[in-house]
Amino acid sequence: MEEKRDNSGVLFKNDKKETGNQPDYKGNIRVGNQEYWLSAWIKEGKTGKFMGLAVSPKDEDYKAKSYPKKDMDEDVPF
Repeated sequence: MEEKRDNSGVLFKNDKKETGNQPDYKGNIRVGNQEYWLSAWIKEGKTGKFMGLAVSPKDEDYKAKSYPKKDMDEDVPF
């Protein structure tokens, strides 16, 4: 098994990309002994192509905290 080094990560081409909003590359990075998901989009700028990056915590609870469940009655207009 490969040892994970701090302050390093990997990106792989996203072969399952279905829409333009999904990242072109996906991977992970370890910073300060914390694991994060890493996403990259290829973009076009004034001076040529570049990669825009996004980082999100690899916590399993992250999505539950970021996207709390709504009460079903909240969306009903009557």
